[in-house]
Amino acid sequence: MAAGDEQHAAGEVLRALARHLNCLNEDNKSTRKRAIEQIKRETVDKGLSSCVLQEVFSALLKPLLKCLSDPNEGCRETAIAVITEFIRCVPKPEESLPYLMPCLAVRLGEKEIREPAEELRLSAMEMLTLTVEVCGKHLAPYLSDMMNILQRTIVDPFPDVKRESCRCTVKFSDSVSDHFHMQAESLVKPLMQTISHQHSRVRVSVIEATRAVIHHGTGKNVDDVLSHMAQRLFDDSPQVRKAVTAVVGDWLLHMRDRYSYFRKLIPLLLSSVNDEIPEIRLLAADLWRQVGAQWEKENENELKDKMDFLLTPPEFYPPGVERPGLGCRELVIRNLGSLLPAIGNDINDWLVPTRVRTSQLLSVLLLHAEDHSTQHLQPLLATIYRACTDTERDVANNCLAAAKLLGTFVPPAVFLKLLLDHVTSPCSSSHPWTPLMVLTAVLAGCSKPLLKPHLEQIANTLAQPDVCQEYQQVMYLEQLLACVDVLLRQCESDCGSVSLQLLQVLVTVQSLSTDTDLSEKALESAQCLCKVQDLDSVMDLYRQHMAQLLDWLSASVNTWSSYSPQRLQLHVVVTQSGPVIGEFVSQLMPLLHRCLQPDKDAEMRLRVFTMLAKLLLDAPNTLDSQGRFRDESEKFLCDVLLPNLVWHAGRTAAAVRTSAISCLLALLHGGAITPGMLLCLEEKLRPRVLSALDEDSAMGRLLACRSVSTILRLIGDSLHPDALNKIYPELLKRLDDSSGDVRGVALQALDKWLSSLNKDYDPQLLAPHLQLLFQQLLLHMDDPDSAVQDQVFDILKKGSSVHPALLQKEVEAVRDKHRSPLYCERLLQHIGSLSTDMAADCPE
Repeated sequence: MAAGDEQHAAGEVLRALARHLNCLNEDNKSTRKRAIEQIKRETVDKGLSSCVLQEVFSALLKPLLKCLSDPNEGCRETAIAVITEFIRCVPKPEESLPYLMPCLAVRLGEKEIREPAEELRLSAMEMLTLTVEVCGKHLAPYLSDMMNILQRTIVDPFPDVKRESCRCTVKFSDSVSDHFHMQAESLVKPLMQTISHQHSRVRVSVIEATRAVIHHGTGKNVDDVLSHMAQRLFDDSPQVRKAVTAVVGDWLLHMRDRYSYFRKLIPLLLSSVNDEIPEIRLLAADLWRQVGAQWEKENENELKDKMDFLLTPPEFYPPGVERPGLGCRELVIRNLGSLLPAIGNDINDWLVPTRVRTSQLLSVLLLHAEDHSTQHLQPLLATIYRACTDTERDVANNCLAAAKLLGTFVPPAVFLKLLLDHVTSPCSSSHPWTPLMVLTAVLAGCSKPLLKPHLEQIANTLAQPDVCQEYQQVMYLEQLLACVDVLLRQCESDCGSVSLQLLQVLVTVQSLSTDTDLSEKALESAQCLCKVQDLDSVMDLYRQHMAQLLDWLSASVNTWSSYSPQRLQLHVVVTQSGPVIGEFVSQLMPLLHRCLQPDKDAEMRLRVFTMLAKLLLDAPNTLDSQGRFRDESEKFLCDVLLPNLVWHAGRTAAAVRTSAISCLLALLHGGAITPGMLLCLEEKLRPRVLSALDEDSAMGRLLACRSVSTILRLIGDSLHPDALNKIYPELLKRLDDSSGDVRGVALQALDKWLSSLNKDYDPQLLAPHLQLLFQQLLLHMDDPDSAVQDQVFDILKKGSSVHPALLQKEVEAVRDKHRSPLYCERLLQHIGSLSTDMAADCPE
């Protein structure tokens, strides 16, 4: 269509619209609205040619823009729709900008936005976005108006307006990139105010707009947005985290001054490598590969020497882990020193997600840094130590995984110098196990060939008293045990060279632990120590080291107290070694002699005696397994047991005497001392045992009675009558004991005493002793307890064969005094039957 024809057609349309244009000034709102709608039908809806529409739009623009301030919402809505359609259809929409932009700046860009309806603000923003799309660089002269509008609408209360504003920002920055940087800074504050909006789609839009603003800006505002972007990495919405990852990757690849911000941007991208969503992890990994490859290409000349020999992974690289590219590794290596202070700071953040992400990032960085982490070892260990005390288990576990990588890449000679010093002198009194925990993780990452030359140094450190005996917390002992386990797992048969030190640690863990499960785990570790040395059992392990273990314990025996860990270690050694301890009795007894002297700590002696009592009860399978304890038993009895039976005031002293008498009883029952040896020692032993019958504690008196009974059973028929006559009066006293158990055992001992009367015991000559015995027993035959009566009756029946006439006389004397003469009658009948039998046996 010729230009003249187009103008004629446009004129016809405008003449047809003249009446409707006049109606726009009517007071009636319905009239105004119908007029706008009619204009729409006669123009954009009719399918007029673009050139005609351009002419018409130029004439209608001012009246339509005036309608944007119409009091009626419907009129404004229709006017926005009509203008939007015109902008979309006309060939030169930029011609409307001198009138359109000032109008929109008034409606949307004033301090107080004049468009009250949020839906219309959204429509107006959509129209502005369309204008940006179709006008492009023609909007450059209106930069200030656009910025004023976007500053207001980005913080608009209506979420959809915020999103559309962000979308408009992205398009506008791309369209006028040569001029945008001059005022880009003005959008940073409103974007950061909106980046934490409750709607995830708004947050995504803001992040994308921030990318554009920073990318096309001066680069001065990167620091202003980084902390906000970092927070979005912990967002609950995967789409938000994905958006941040994409934006950071874009900045690393395309931002003009990106080299200056590598140290700040790299942690953000690498944090997403461990995101819980696979899609985000893959995106982050792909972007990071691109960043590394691009940097490698840009610095190719500088990397020429490294590109040849750094492409082969280190010899002991973690299995199943893909090695990052050279460019990626170099980027981390060059920025690690700047990153570590921030890592150390964030690992203590009050927010758990921040600490977890930071701990994950640490492993990623070390995987890239490889052996270059050696020069940063001290700050790295300080960070890991703090993280291991975190109450959030994931934080500690992630940092232990990082520690394992240190063991892989850092030479053992370097990390052991620091770690072993920390183990011997923990910097935290509240968490002394932390250095052990980290040492275990580092050792787990170290290879066997590299670790072998340092095995003795490690084992010697663990076996030091200041290390393995200083703390009794379960957590500390668990880490000590874990350290031994990792050595066994990593070095296997090489641990044979430090078997003694490892066994000392395992013995200590068992001795100090109050946790049954932990003790069982330590025993399992001891079995593992046997396995790596091809030993059949733990007893073989003890046989291999028993002499050294006893020397180890003997070195400090003079300083032992009830709190000394060495006493507990002795308990573990002698009880777990079973019959093996019987092979080393000659070395064990001097140790026991020294720690059981009466001047040593009473409670410590009490516990050692209790331990020995258990061993002596099963002497053939423990102390006397080789028959060697019998050679030591006389000395043990005279030099150890008897001195501890001497009376001293105090409850603790009484408890020691009770434990010593129990040990004596175990010695007698276990068969570790022969009757012949016992007979030789009887004169020394008898006074101590008889004095124990008067102990204040019922248990002490009971054990003493049992000891007397056992002595009588073993050597009673070999004792001299004078020795026998010194025993029964003490036993008779116990018949009035407050404890029924003591009375019962005392009666058993008197029964044994009567059985011990041999041919050397003259009843006629020693009748006064028998008379006293019979009188006391008859007194108790009238006891209220029928069980006691029966027991006394049986004893007197046995006594009737010793001196029947004397017993008959004593029974007849008390028969009428008893509450019931029944037992006396039965006893007289028994004596009578004995006389009859004796008469029948005599020849006529």
